[in-house]
Amino acid sequence: MMTGLYPDQTKIFRNNTYIRDAIPDVITMGQRFRQSGYRSIRIGKIFHSDNPSAIGTAGIDDIYSWDQTIHPYGRDKREEYKINTLTPRKYGGTLSWLAMDGTSEEQTDGIGATEAMGKLDELAASGEPFFLALGFYRPHTPFVAPKRFFAQYNPEHIEIPETPEGYLETLPERAQKSIRRKQNPTVLEVELAQEIKAAYFATVSFVDEQIGRVLGKLEETGLDENTVVVITSDHGYHLGEHGHWQKQTLFQNATQVPLIIYSPESTQQGSVNQVPVELIDIYPTLMELTGISPPAFLSGQSLVPMLSSNAYDATDRPLHENALTQWGRGHSLVDGRYRITRWNNGEELKWEFYDRAADPDEMHNLVSGGIERYPFDSLRFVLESRIAEAEVKPEGLGRQFDNAKPAHKAPNITHGDLFDEHGEQTFLKPKTD
Repeated sequence: MMTGLYPDQTKIFRNNTYIRDAIPDVITMGQRFRQSGYRSIRIGKIFHSDNPSAIGTAGIDDIYSWDQTIHPYGRDKREEYKINTLTPRKYGGTLSWLAMDGTSEEQTDGIGATEAMGKLDELAASGEPFFLALGFYRPHTPFVAPKRFFAQYNPEHIEIPETPEGYLETLPERAQKSIRRKQNPTVLEVELAQEIKAAYFATVSFVDEQIGRVLGKLEETGLDENTVVVITSDHGYHLGEHGHWQKQTLFQNATQVPLIIYSPESTQQGSVNQVPVELIDIYPTLMELTGISPPAFLSGQSLVPMLSSNAYDATDRPLHENALTQWGRGHSLVDGRYRITRWNNGEELKWEFYDRAADPDEMHNLVSGGIERYPFDSLRFVLESRIAEAEVKPEGLGRQFDNAKPAHKAPNITHGDLFDEHGEQTFLKPKTD
């Protein structure tokens, strides 16, 4: 999102990798705004930051992208020991949740929203152009929000998808592993699953309120008349679909994200449906909307034509005929009707193919049951062509290094726990404190 490049072009395939260790000469979005006279500010999580262990720190940030950074640190982090979790003292990579006492403004994301509102007051007074990137930590695990948001959802009314017996065997081995890798335990009891899913909904509502606070301040200051707003996410989420929780699959649940773009000059009202776009399109879109010359290496396309009801008709040829997603050794392509996924297993290729018109939940892999060669063969050719294009080093990118090493990590420390001089845990702070 911050480079307008595909993973095969950034050469970064793992978290906690500094971007300059892989593509040191890249001009990030924030950096390009700085070069164009804008004040570039980051609040919260934009580049990778382990959640929740790195809350309050810079994480794996890129210091060249910003004039100023702010690291919110709230009650959810200070009282981390109270969080319910399926694995003791593990919160980010496993299902974990808590209905917390206190107000929204005490939470890390509430503090982030408050900081953003203060910056908008300051920027409105100074009149200087700005790029403000506000990254919320929720609804990533742990699902923590004030109790009043949990009260909005009755777990007993929440449905948990059922996965047919034998379903996994219809998928390639690497697709099976993507589903199984986050399971703890493999199958959740229904009541526990309902409680966890309600907690996810609560954190979504909590973050929605924080976005509303910031947008309200934007309007109060009058900056809404000359500010582009983009609301999006880095990935989708499974809530029991395919028998999976959290992320890191190549199904629609994990690959589709919300994308809302507001431009004061836009004449497009409402949504543009069934038009595939990609997160790498955000960078060139903001460049065109602000009249800034974009770097030559950007792989995305500007979505500005979609913001004009006169210039763009979704029934015409779209900017993208399809959208490409990569995770691990898998690549997936979705167009208006079909999804095709290719997994590399050594020299062997394994496939999934879904007719989303007949199977919107992508539960019936047509490859496993025998498939008509058309449209599978034609879409396989399109996917392989898109993969090849995404692997090409763009002109103007500069140095590009394979196998950049992730930063070394120390074990997470939950505030209140005690350790001896060897780093061995000697005391766990109880939830009742």
